[in-house]
Parts: sequence; structure tokens; C-alpha cells
Amino acid sequence: MIFFKMIKKIRIINIASTIIIICIIIRLFYSQFYMYNELYLKATDSWQRGFVIEASRGKIYDSQGEVLADNLTTSSLIVVPSQIIDSVDTAYKLSQILDCDSDTILEKITKKVSVERIQPEGRQLEENKASQIDRLKLPGVYLVSDTLRYYPYGSYLAQTLGFVGIDNQGLAGLELKYDQYLSGTNGSINYYMNAKSQNLNIYPSQYNYPVSGMNIQLTIDTRVQDVVERELENAYDTYHPDSILCLAMNPHTGEILAMASMPDFDPNDYQNANEEIYNRNLPIWKSYEPGSTFKIITFSSALNENLFNMDEDTYYDKGYEIVGGVRIKSWKKGGHGLQTFREVLQNSSNPGFVEIGRRLGKDKLYQYIQDFGLTEKTGVDLIGEASGIMFAYDDFNEVEQATVAFGQGLSITPIQLVRAVCACVNGGYLYQPYIVDKIIESSTNDVIVDNEPVLIRQVISEDTSEKVRDALESVVTNGGGKNAYIDGYRIGGKTGTAQIASNGTYSGNGYILSFIGVAPIDDPQIVLYIAMDNPQNCVQYGGTTVAPIARKMLVDILPALGIEKVLEQDEKVKTITDEITYEVENYIGMTKENVKSEYYTFEFMGEGNIVIDQLPRVGEEIKAGQSVKIQLGNESL
Repeated sequence: MIFFKMIKKIRIINIASTIIIICIIIRLFYSQFYMYNELYLKATDSWQRGFVIEASRGKIYDSQGEVLADNLTTSSLIVVPSQIIDSVDTAYKLSQILDCDSDTILEKITKKVSVERIQPEGRQLEENKASQIDRLKLPGVYLVSDTLRYYPYGSYLAQTLGFVGIDNQGLAGLELKYDQYLSGTNGSINYYMNAKSQNLNIYPSQYNYPVSGMNIQLTIDTRVQDVVERELENAYDTYHPDSILCLAMNPHTGEILAMASMPDFDPNDYQNANEEIYNRNLPIWKSYEPGSTFKIITFSSALNENLFNMDEDTYYDKGYEIVGGVRIKSWKKGGHGLQTFREVLQNSSNPGFVEIGRRLGKDKLYQYIQDFGLTEKTGVDLIGEASGIMFAYDDFNEVEQATVAFGQGLSITPIQLVRAVCACVNGGYLYQPYIVDKIIESSTNDVIVDNEPVLIRQVISEDTSEKVRDALESVVTNGGGKNAYIDGYRIGGKTGTAQIASNGTYSGNGYILSFIGVAPIDDPQIVLYIAMDNPQNCVQYGGTTVAPIARKMLVDILPALGIEKVLEQDEKVKTITDEITYEVENYIGMTKENVKSEYYTFEFMGEGNIVIDQLPRVGEEIKAGQSVKIQLGNESL
């Protein structure tokens, strides 16, 4: 009985053992044939270590193919903590080369991780530091390829381009706006090691190539930008303003040809720059009263409504207008007398524009301000655009209507003003400004995005626009913009001198001087705007200080753009050059009593006894009997 029971137990054990063995065989079979790939990946993953290879960012080009943002090949430091033999010695040697605290390095190289990137101390190393580390041949210490963003022209176009951080991620400007296109896909070096951090040579290392980001081509034209940057720097050094800016646009497309402002910074060294400087792209961010440059908008609106014939209808400027009990004065004591409306624009008569605003009426003036896009952002493809400030319709009463007509009481950005003036001179068409022309696949040069001009609306008629161009040319040939005149070129423009408003009141101790120019006036290819905030040691008028800067720019820009001089001038242009003129002498630094001439008179401005500025400038031509404005101060320059 006992024997049979034992046999039965043995049989049960044998059957159970057989079943277990069969299950094991089935499991092995299943693992080898059905689960192989999954198990293999899990195993190799546990053995695999990887070093990231940074991808190059896409380059940024101007419209002529000049590289504005490039990449430099560099090295970065990584460690495999388990391979380091002497952590203290390794940390000390590395800290001596990296110029940092050894305890900081020691903490990083002793982390319980498979691979550790030493940053920021070991990122994007200079060549000599990388060479020193390489020569040490420290176990567990490796150098991997990295890229460093590089701006070959330093502060050139700085606020517009922006910059990237240590991880090659866009942090400001176009680098941030278009980061998704400029950023590439990182590669890697993958290798295998066992639990003792020994290389498993049976598995070859794998190199996954990084993919570079897409390139971007801008509408910026370095032929224009170079001149703008040069003259802005000269003016900034000469007049020491709080800031100065310039914006140039193609009026027929909305393409931004040049954009700059000062103070600026070097994006290669953004860590040491002022945040307020690199975060404020003044041509799109700064909002202020435009002053008399806004009169172009009011004048165009009234012409479009056929409210006057600018050469036949007249207005008598007695020196002021009374509006709602408020006395609005002319900049010229006693006024300009009897004028045509063309001369109202030429002389920049504030009372005359009060009359133009009165004729337009509240509804029309307000509507045109909206139609010209001055109550909303332009939608330019840049970060940080402001929208300006305009009275609400219900608060736009008689006095506000009068002051806005000549550019006071509202606040707009330079790009809003330039876009509106472009519409005034291009046939009446309002375009959306843009700065990125194309986005290009870096490996194939295929165009991924090709931006085209975006027409918003037509604001004024082509006939009105032609009249506006004619009127603006006369401002330069015979009016307040004559310091922008260039012999052989047909140029139009308007000056501006606006008090600086702060907390609802005018500071009284500073002005924003500006000039907006259009060239050539018969077929505009560029609208150029310059504004200078609170300049020092100069005559405080846009026409006397900023218009000459615009002239210097256009003298070089127009030939660079292939715009030829006209062979035959209009009669009104000839009136400037055909009369007998005399070259203005240099009076700067003289005392007041020594300022004399037998050919022209003098108008003294300011307090003091020393000449600190003059207009016209030295060497410029002046008609006999005209006056030279002399700015007096207490110190010799």
C-alpha cells in the first residue's frame, strides 16, 4: 500500500516536473522567437550610454545673402562618473582650467548618473581650454562637439536679431520669434558598457547625425542697414540723446529695409547687457507723440475728402487759433500770414492744421486715424510691438481734435507712423510690415515659407497720393525739410519736433526731433524715418538737426539701391540752386560778439555767450540776406 502511494507521488512529481519543463521550454521559445526584439532593446538600453551632439541653428541672412547670425564649432565637457578614478583630483584639475570652484565640479562629477554634462562651466569652451582638458586624458572625462551662436557684426541689428541662451534656445528678437524654425534636431554618440562601466566592444558605437535648423532670409538690406548704423552711431556720439532710432521701409510692399536704435548691445555678450536695452526694439516698441510728422496723415485725409485745393485755397495764419477756450499757438511768433494750404504744410503751421482738422470734423478725422492703422498694432513679425495710445471716440472732443490734427495728444510707434506714411505716398495702399522674407531648408535649400506683401486696405485714392507726394517734395525744396535736399534727387519729407510727455504733462526740458523722408518722390522706393530723443548741444528742431542726418543717409542709400539722379530738375527744385548763395562759415566755439557776416544775418537762440551749434552747417549754402541760427551756451565745445 505504501509502495503504491509512493509510486503515485512519483508519477505526480514527474508529471508536474514535465509540465514545468514544457512551460520553461515554451517560455524560452516564446522569448527567443516572439519577445526577442523587445528583450534585446531592454537589455541594450540598460547597457547603452549616450552623448548629445548639439545641432547647429539655422543661419540668418539679409536680402543680399550676407550672414547676420552664424555658428561656430566648439566643444563642451561631459563626464561618466562611474569611470572617474580619482574624483577629487579630477575636480581640482578641471576647476583650474575652467576658472571655477573645485567643490562645484566635484559635486557634479560624483552624481549617481550615467552621464553628466558640466554646465554652464563646461559649455561651449574656448579652444585653448578644450585643448588643455584633452591633454590631461582624465578617465571618464570627454569633450563632445557643440555649437556657439555667433553674430559677426556685433551690435549690428542687435535688438532685431536678438540672441540665444547657452542651450542654443532663442531668448529674444528673431531668435525667439522663429526659434521653432531655427532650432535643429540634436544628434548623439551612443556606446555600450557593463555594470562596471567597462566598454562592451561586441556592440559598436552609434553616431546619430544632428540635423541643422532652417535658414532665414530677411528683408533687411545691408546696403541700407550699413549706412543707417553708421549715421546713427555718429549722431549718437555727437548729440548724446537719450535714444535715437531709424526705420526704413519699402512703401510698395511693407518690407523692412533697415531698423536700428541706440543705445544698443552686443548679442555675443548679452549677459553683460542692460535688459531694458535688449528687450526694447525702439522702432516697434517706443510710443510717443509724433509731432509734425503726423501732419502728413491729416493733410492726406483732407486732400482725399477734397476739402481744399492746396495751391488755390488759402488760410491766414495770425499766429494762433482759439479752440474751446484754449489758445493754440504757431511756432512762429506772429504767424505765417496768408498761405496756400501747400504752404501750410511747408511751414508746418499748427494753426493751419487746426483749421484742416476742423474741416475734416471729428468723425472723418477719427476714421482716417483708424484706417491708417494708428489705433492698432501693425502685426509685424517681431516680438515686443506696442500699439500706441489714442483718445477713445467719446473723449475725442474739440480740443483733442485740434491737437491731434498736428500730431499732439496721441501716441504712436515709429512703425505705425512709417506704415501710414507709406500708404500716403504709394497710391494709398496700407500694407502689413514684415521682416522675414523666406524660410529655407538648410540641407536642400528648398524654400519652406515664402512671404508675400499683405495688403490691408486702400486708405486714400491714387490721385490723392500723387498730390501728397508733390506737397512733400515742396517741403524739402522750399519748406522746413530743406536740410534733407540732395542735388539731383527728388526727395519729399516732413520734419517733427515734439515735446516729451510724461505722466500726462510735458516735461519742458526735452524734445523728440524727427524727420521722415520719401525717395525718389516720383516713384518712392524707400521711406526713411529718424527720431532722436532729448539730444544735447544742438538746435532743438527736427528740420535743423535730424533732417541733415537723413540727408547723409540718403546720399549713400539712393545710389546703393541703384536709384539714379535726375538729369533735369523741376522749376521749383531749380529755385534752390539757381539763386546766388554763399557758403556758411564756422562759428562754433566763437563768442557771440565775434559772430559776423556781410552776406547774411543771424538769429541767436538760447542763453550764454559761446556758440555751441549753428544752422545751416559749416560749408552749406545760404541765400544772401537769410539768417543763420546760432545756438548759444556757456561752454565751448
